Amino acid sequence: MIKEINESLEPLTSQLINHSLYKKINTPEQLQIFMEHHVFAVWDFMSLLTALQEILTKTTIPWLPVGDPETRYLINEIVLAEETDINMQGKRQSHFEMYLDAMETSGASKKKIEEFLMQVSHGTDIFLIIATSKLPISIKQFLKHTFEVVYSREPHKIASAFTFGREGLIPDMFSSIIEKVQQNFPEDDLSLFKYYFDRHIELDGDEHGPMAFKMVEDLCGNDERKWEEVKLTAEKSLKSRLELWTGIEKEIEAKTGIEYA
Repeated sequence: MIKEINESLEPLTSQLINHSLYKKINTPEQLQIFMEHHVFAVWDFMSLLTALQEILTKTTIPWLPVGDPETRYLINEIVLAEETDINMQGKRQSHFEMYLDAMETSGASKKKIEEFLMQVSHGTDIFLIIATSKLPISIKQFLKHTFEVVYSREPHKIASAFTFGREGLIPDMFSSIIEKVQQNFPEDDLSLFKYYFDRHIELDGDEHGPMAFKMVEDLCGNDERKWEEVKLTAEKSLKSRLELWTGIEKEIEAKTGIEYA
């Protein structure tokens, strides 16, 4: 079924991989706008992962073995890499923190994400925070979709958004971004930004992606209803990412004008 779903999603994944946004990232200011939006996707990814960790592994006391050991390994392996990977300086750091550092060195503003996370830290309902924030509508819809999936508490749906919307898509999509960065900013200090993407491409393409697809198979088994819900969730996740990408593109056009490479 994984092959069939990937084939059905190909028109959406192709739109993402070939999105016209990449042609608009030609100046440092345009890259900064991209990062100020994309950081929210870097952040909310961790809630998808944590939801899977809570449901598919045992995180409360007293401990008992839960579910399939291979699935437990996958989740714990990805959590380890995402929360405590090795940064460019050889120190442990989460990928989200790496991205924040990359924003700082590239001159991107962290104000929106920091203000948003301040609200989150107060324990306010996440949907209320999203709705009342002054974030662009494209970011709001992206976050809303993510947390609707998270709070469904249905592991096959969460695994679908995680796998088809993130892990399975990231290598090809990020490669397009890195290619543009290398062409347009060879002299700028974007080493941290490139390192972040390179790590994701390496981990997701070689390790996490294939393991995530196996997780979806294990969670669905022969249940046709679950497979259909996996497909629908994957489609919504990709459409949500497309809306985010288009929103970033429109803001770049509005703030800097259109500049083609």
